[in-house]
Amino acid sequence: MSALPFLFLSSIVFAQPANAQNLETTGSRALGMGGAFVAVASDSSAVWWNPAGIAAGPFLDMSLSRAVTDVRDQIPGQRERVTAFTIAAPMLGVGYQRVRLSDIASAGSTGAADAGREDSRTGLRVRSLPVNELGVALVHSVASGIHVGATFKYLRGNVLTAAGDPAASRNELIDAAEALEGGTVDQRFDVDVGAIVASGAVRVGMVARHLAEPSFGDTPDTKVILPRQVRAGVAFDGDAIGSLPLVLSLDADLKRYSTMSGDRRVIAVGAEQWVAKKRLAIRAGARVNTTGAEERAVTVGGSAMVRSGLFIDAHAVVGGRTDERGWGTAVRFSF
Repeated sequence: MSALPFLFLSSIVFAQPANAQNLETTGSRALGMGGAFVAVASDSSAVWWNPAGIAAGPFLDMSLSRAVTDVRDQIPGQRERVTAFTIAAPMLGVGYQRVRLSDIASAGSTGAADAGREDSRTGLRVRSLPVNELGVALVHSVASGIHVGATFKYLRGNVLTAAGDPAASRNELIDAAEALEGGTVDQRFDVDVGAIVASGAVRVGMVARHLAEPSFGDTPDTKVILPRQVRAGVAFDGDAIGSLPLVLSLDADLKRYSTMSGDRRVIAVGAEQWVAKKRLAIRAGARVNTTGAEERAVTVGGSAMVRSGLFIDAHAVVGGRTDERGWGTAVRFSF
């Protein structure tokens, strides 16, 4: 296997992180596998997960998905809503994603509260970052089984803030953040790069996201930056060698980054098993944040073929009282 694609990605100089969205946002298949998807990505969600994976995907894959994730069940807390449309054919992919991150924080804070901080009702504020993102992924095969790709993205977003009601519940505060409107819209450009090396049943992948580190908001109190994120993964694909249609995967963030809910550096594992002549799929996964609030989550998911080439995907995320929880569904055409 050639190491050139990974040497290229590893040579990037990473800046200090600021507030950002999580990597685990889009793709019901990926989220059902716990987010251990960097080396697995081959459907159209690879536009966001690892554009290099499109090279090994189907002739045409198209998906419309919706997902909601909550991080923590106390103050501070965050909710993320994502609607995404992706379409991909070998060597080219296009995706549109609308992400809305809403959180609760103490007034004057530009980052998430420290892990373990006591619930405080003094000086609460609510904040929301709606971002519309259009991406075009281009892929190049360096050699047999070695692929590199990049997703070039145009983003429109703005940061909205308001004082929070000290008497309101956590969910009422998040709802108030999601209802915020107006503000000056910022336009930004960004790029993600990725690589995949596949040999037999083994796949190794790496992705670096937000290379331009786009920022939104025009004052120190409102500014939110999407910092560079780097994740590597390895996967075993039994179907690639004519064995069981079973995928096992492991992902790990190579650096820590900050989100609106706190610092993150995630390790994730996942599995996918196709049954009933590949008409049904069962997925499971788990991930742990090794820094910050150290959230843990277990995920489950599945797919059902309702007719040839048409799939319904779904996933659920279950954590503890203060950990990640969420769900999502997708309609996917794949030929």
